[in-house]
Amino acid sequence: MIIKNPTQKFGKALALVTAVSAAAFASVAQAEWKGWNIHNTGYPVTVAMESFIKEADKVTDGRVSGRVYNGAVLGSQSDAIQMLQVGGIQFAGFNLGPMGEAVPEVNVVSLPFIFKNLDHMHRVMDGPIGDQLSDAMEKKGIMSLAWYDGGARSFYNTAKPIQTPADMKGEKFRVMNNELYVGMVQALGGNATPMAYSEVYQSLKTGVVDGAENNWPSYDSSNHFEVAPYYSLTEHLILPECICVSVDAWNDLSAEDQVAVKKAARDSSALQRKLWAERDASSRKKVLASGVKFNEIQDKSAFQNAMKPVYAKAIQDNPSLETFVDQIKNTQ
Repeated sequence: MIIKNPTQKFGKALALVTAVSAAAFASVAQAEWKGWNIHNTGYPVTVAMESFIKEADKVTDGRVSGRVYNGAVLGSQSDAIQMLQVGGIQFAGFNLGPMGEAVPEVNVVSLPFIFKNLDHMHRVMDGPIGDQLSDAMEKKGIMSLAWYDGGARSFYNTAKPIQTPADMKGEKFRVMNNELYVGMVQALGGNATPMAYSEVYQSLKTGVVDGAENNWPSYDSSNHFEVAPYYSLTEHLILPECICVSVDAWNDLSAEDQVAVKKAARDSSALQRKLWAERDASSRKKVLASGVKFNEIQDKSAFQNAMKPVYAKAIQDNPSLETFVDQIKNTQ
């Protein structure tokens, strides 16, 4: 369970901090930052995060230095959110999907089809709305310094192409740990199965799930294309990611170092977006060359119309989302 009040240091969060080891706390005193990352070496987020901490070290004359722990070796994203809140780690690269469990306002970016395209997402997140979402995260002990690309996510499965929502009826799809994604798949007639990313390949291979959803680079790097060779371009989610820091670690910095570290983060964002665009294109080319059966959905209106109850429930559960939805839709 993600901690919604970072002052409640109990249960699993305490166990996670203990697991990080006493050495982590000793390093904090030396301004040695420990960073969590789900991706492997060479992935755009990984390269950008490593660039960030290297530049932070340089521009603060070593007052902020550290290491990125790749491949989720410190735990899942839910684990890492808790550790960031209670001080077990100092920075992380997060997909904003699971973040909604800790910060309800962030769920607005998880509403299907909320962004028109990738450029629209950039304009939204780099503007006042992105600042408001970072402010909401800060109240839960996490601060976003810059926004990364997470690409456009589409459905893929083991048996058949998806052309209409009817093709998803009764099929089991893995989703990230967020009730919104469960509702999204159910609204399309499928059965949603929240599951850790590391478990998806084997679950697809053995038939525990029939499909999943993700972007081209993740579909490639995870080797999911080997066991789920039907990729249908729904682009139902365009999820931003963040380079985030612990509020406690941030507040330990001088005002001068905060300015320098934030610039390092924003420079890393520019790098990540460039690398992401290149990786997105190369991953798409690679998996299509492998024999993946790809179909593009020209008319997505049936998928979009099916999301009306998802939006209605999200706003009912959290009325503050309605203003965010209107602001995003009105962002040009």
